[in-house]
Amino acid sequence: MVGVRVRDQLETPHLSSGGPSWTSSPPSPGGEDMRLLPLFLCLWLVELSCCEGTFQGSMAELHGRFSVRLYQALVQTENVSNLMVSPASVSLSLGLLQLGARGNTLAQLEATLGYNVKDVRVQDFLLRSHGDAGNGSHSAALQQSCTLLLQRGVQLLSDFTRRAAAWTDGGVVRADLGQVNLTGRHSEEAWSLQAGSSSGGELSGSGEAQHEAPLWGQRLQMALVNTVAFRGVWHKQFLFSSTQNLPFLLSDGTAVKVPMMHQASEVGFGQFRTPWDQRYTVLELPYLGRSLSLQVVLPSERKTPLSSLEAQLSARQLASWDAGLRRTKMDVLLPRFRMQNRFNLRSVLPAMGVSDAFDPTLADFTGISVTESLYVSDAFHEVGIDVTEDGTKAAAATAMVLLKRSRAPVFKADRPFLFLLRDINTGSILFMGRVMNPEQQVP
Repeated sequence: MVGVRVRDQLETPHLSSGGPSWTSSPPSPGGEDMRLLPLFLCLWLVELSCCEGTFQGSMAELHGRFSVRLYQALVQTENVSNLMVSPASVSLSLGLLQLGARGNTLAQLEATLGYNVKDVRVQDFLLRSHGDAGNGSHSAALQQSCTLLLQRGVQLLSDFTRRAAAWTDGGVVRADLGQVNLTGRHSEEAWSLQAGSSSGGELSGSGEAQHEAPLWGQRLQMALVNTVAFRGVWHKQFLFSSTQNLPFLLSDGTAVKVPMMHQASEVGFGQFRTPWDQRYTVLELPYLGRSLSLQVVLPSERKTPLSSLEAQLSARQLASWDAGLRRTKMDVLLPRFRMQNRFNLRSVLPAMGVSDAFDPTLADFTGISVTESLYVSDAFHEVGIDVTEDGTKAAAATAMVLLKRSRAPVFKADRPFLFLLRDINTGSILFMGRVMNPEQQVP
């Protein structure tokens, strides 16, 4: 069985690592049984396919639950307007820790994620989610780095080193944690979307002392740094000539003029209700290749605050969108927005159940090193996204035009909304966030 700790039977799928099995020995290929062999093989292949489909659906729902919990925890702990996070990337980081965790530290990581990353199919699901988006093709590029920084001199177990090297591009890097500037060093690297990573090398000091370093002392010897950025090309691009400055209503009731993109096309659209019977709509715009899509979630009533919708999100609601979206010819108005966020997940993950990993007296990472008492001193997450007419980071002058009147229904994101960037094939949520003010400056 896959290491799944079920807290809520109604919300958490049950994963099985075993494939189909015979209740009795399969028939021997002889006599009349030989004629039945093709039938048994067909039935076995159908059952195997169903099991794999069930497993992927269960993983997608588990990942959806983790994504919603992570996002809602950030909303509670981070005092920011625009906000985004990469649940897929954070889960990879926790998976890296899980490879070296033992005892209750491992149990907490398994319970929070819902699975054991040592299961081959789990690894395939997680890595494939990033591999599909990060293939560097003309349609989309996802650059992410999950790096475990270890103080120089720490003796690592060879098994962990091998597993970590295969897990992410970043891997394990030795550094002088008292000198490395963890909060600023990776920002431009992630946002530039340049190829390459720091795997397999030594990380030199930046010359700028890390602000948290004086508090660490001599025992702090491990930090987790995660950076991720995305660029993509719309399946149908917005025309720059159709963009115009239109009002966007902020949560305090004031309005600001923002560049509002426009296109008339067939999109995925659905209307839904929350458990508290609040109505909201979901729009889905595919990227080129149709393996990734951006979902925009907007309260139907202008008076409904986005915070009310955020509080009622659940993995089950996210899963219902796929069945509830219908191809619809619409006029779509979506503001340009660019966003970068940096978070220290040290204050977020304990609220989700991962606490021992950050406690020097309780952390058990003897799967990484048996000679050192390791614990996670910090867990930094940096993320960036840029949504423009063509879907890339290119900038262009905006022409002022009037939108043509149309009888098609209109989806107009002219007030705060949620967005999710999803892998259509796996259901994995690569990014999740909210736009409260498209004109808010990137920090």
